[in-house]
Amino acid sequence: MKRLAAFLVLAALCLSCSVPAVAQRHAVNTAQSRASRKMERKQQKAQRKYAKAQRKAQRKMEKQSRKNTHYPNRRF
Repeated sequence: MKRLAAFLVLAALCLSCSVPAVAQRHAVNTAQSRASRKMERKQQKAQRKYAKAQRKAQRKMEKQSRKNTHYPNRRF
């Protein structure tokens, strides 16, 4: 009887200690997922900024190309 009671107390103690560990792991996972989402947003923002700079450079090059085009004078 004492062995059974001791075993039940030990089992209850183990379960009560494991619950905060699970909650702590969940909090760590939440923090990591938040950090990963934040890094993903930063990377997307950097990619958009790079793409915008590329579009601007392309437009500038096309504009320069149009300005530097000289058609020959027509002679009749």
